[in-house]
Amino acid sequence: MDTPNVGIPEQLARRMSMPEQHEYLRARLTRRRVLTGTAGAAGGLGLLAGSSGAAYGSRAASAAPLVRSATVTVDGSLVAPFGRHLAFGADPKTQMRISWQVPFAVRNPYVRVGLRPWELGQKIEAEVRDLHTPALSAKLPAVDQYYLHVALDGLKPGTTYYYGVGHDGFDPASAERLATLGSFRTAPATPETFVFTAFGDQGVSYDALANDQLILGQNPSFHLHAGDICYADSTGHGEDSDTYDARVWDQFLAQTESVAKSVPWMVTTGNHDMEAWYSPNGYGGQSARWSLPENGFDPKSAPGVYSFVYGNVGVVALDANDVSYEIPANKGYTEGRQTAWLDRRLGELRASPSVDFIVVFFHHCMYSTSTHASDGGVRDAWLPLFTKHQVDLVINGHNHVYERTDAIRNGEVGRPVPVGASTDPTRDGIVYVTAGGAGKDLYGFPAGVEDSYEGAVKDRDSVLTFHWTKSRLPDPDTVEWSRVRYTGFSFLAVEAVAGADARLKVSALAESGKRIDYFEVLRSPGG
Repeated sequence: MDTPNVGIPEQLARRMSMPEQHEYLRARLTRRRVLTGTAGAAGGLGLLAGSSGAAYGSRAASAAPLVRSATVTVDGSLVAPFGRHLAFGADPKTQMRISWQVPFAVRNPYVRVGLRPWELGQKIEAEVRDLHTPALSAKLPAVDQYYLHVALDGLKPGTTYYYGVGHDGFDPASAERLATLGSFRTAPATPETFVFTAFGDQGVSYDALANDQLILGQNPSFHLHAGDICYADSTGHGEDSDTYDARVWDQFLAQTESVAKSVPWMVTTGNHDMEAWYSPNGYGGQSARWSLPENGFDPKSAPGVYSFVYGNVGVVALDANDVSYEIPANKGYTEGRQTAWLDRRLGELRASPSVDFIVVFFHHCMYSTSTHASDGGVRDAWLPLFTKHQVDLVINGHNHVYERTDAIRNGEVGRPVPVGASTDPTRDGIVYVTAGGAGKDLYGFPAGVEDSYEGAVKDRDSVLTFHWTKSRLPDPDTVEWSRVRYTGFSFLAVEAVAGADARLKVSALAESGKRIDYFEVLRSPGG
């Protein structure tokens, strides 16, 4: 029997916020008895006892009780973990989060950790966050997914650890499983020179995989993902985010594992990451799949908002869905709390004597000329704070291109920053980078606007584009700040130099490995 299509009618969805869509879906699915079956078998659901699983999956902020389909535990020796991905806790020197997935419910999942691959310590019990996605349309089956997480605290700074993930019947320390081990290194106790990488808008593709492998070759200490992570929701407007394919997450995590099992994958939230079924703001799925620093203003409702300090760099992740004029499904959901937290956190980082540079990343573009152009919502909410606290570098995704501005001060070019130049945020303003060429289908630039990048520099002309206004109407915008443009797949690599010569050496690399942009950020003494 075909499952009835229970998605939100398009005309209705356009008028509904994410919380309203969530309530609509819950009520309608319950009323039409789309979910059938018996309560989970004791062997499978017993894993959830004592965990925080109730905060996720089908039990997240339910409008009414739902009947779960049966969960079956299979022979653990036949179930191979996959999709390992790391993330820092609030303190990268002492905290690491290990996450992974299993295709079926397993008994007693755990992590083994040690300083040598042949000396893995005692088992550390994993938290299970199961995620149930009903058949949201006739074309998609119901899906049960099992995400496992372990929080490691009290680690030694600057130390390499080895780990293995397992469960009853699958011991990563056994001779036949040693090839499944991973490793990570904690942040050093005192600042040292290091590299981090960044991009947004990845998805699942050969080009996304190629970028992953190039990133691994940079030996980064961590990676920043500026949202639109896997595109399980292909619409991204907050209009039909209830109808998407949850299985794409399985593909994405398997694709990313080769890098993310050793490089902390620090993600934030894009418009394609709002998934209305799981929670009122659409982030229940993200909370189930990722363990991120819990030092934002509200890690449960806004998991993509947090910060950490690695070496001499303070990093701040933001959720631009909260302030976007272009895509308003979640606009204002934090009621100003995110922006107030941002002001406090930037002030704390700028006052810290150990922090030389502040890097902020989020999804929607503050300055870009490509398809989505610039979002006036992020400008209105956060540009005054970036200026006030002299942020050193802003990284966005959203537009599937590489584009980099000159230094922008008070909305205008404060200093031209051609390829290879240096800039000082205390004097010149802030450079904004759109690094959205991670692997999803590429965009272009306005008609008549050519690519201009290292080795193919064009004369810099005014670019006629637009930016989104509060009324959701595009406003024509003639800009002089679009310095570097590249329409191929690419990513950002940043070398943070510590010490008396502290600076950020920012490079953009194409999928071929060729450098397409380079500039430096350094601050005046006492700035």
